[in-house]
Amino acid sequence: MADLNGISEALQKGDRDTVAKLVQAAVNEGLSPKKILDEGLIAGMSIIGKKFKNNEVYVPEVLIAARAMHGGMNILEPVLAKAGVKPLGQVVLGTVKGDLHDIGKNLVAMMLKGAGFQVTDIGTDAPAQKFVDAAKTKGKCVVAMSALLTTTMPQMAEVVKAIKAAGLKDVKTLIGGAPVTQSYADEIGADGYAPDAASAADVAKALIA
Repeated sequence: MADLNGISEALQKGDRDTVAKLVQAAVNEGLSPKKILDEGLIAGMSIIGKKFKNNEVYVPEVLIAARAMHGGMNILEPVLAKAGVKPLGQVVLGTVKGDLHDIGKNLVAMMLKGAGFQVTDIGTDAPAQKFVDAAKTKGKCVVAMSALLTTTMPQMAEVVKAIKAAGLKDVKTLIGGAPVTQSYADEIGADGYAPDAASAADVAKALIA
């Protein structure tokens, strides 16, 4: 009998080998890949996300859990693709031009993947046009931007402007990072703001819906 709860618990502990072993066993048993994803991997990652929000776990634990999730996803991705299971949505993610910080961005990427999104990470120091070009290939998507410096925050406004100028009506913009606030999001016309990595997945879900 496939142990979906075991997958979730092993993921929370960051036990990559056990996650991979249990996912493979569930696949071999013929369990639906979507069920393994939703009730095993995503269930575990969302518990980690909630604990992270409540300061019950910290960045290292989240990174270890995410690595364990990758162990399971490596097995599951080809099976999901074969079964025609679509991701929850598409996210283009990057740190804006002039900013080289990537730990926050990487955490957001993990939380988004953990929620079932397909993430295209365009890296750090990304100019507005790079966000636009990536979004053009996705159709309906969320463009998520991170900035850790007050001096690079104006670049977020440039990205929002560039997306509107490109006429990408199906693209929603989401911003976050230590100095960023909801009022700044309102000021530059961004569609959403996330105060932390765990919230980013929730906000992206709301935007894509």
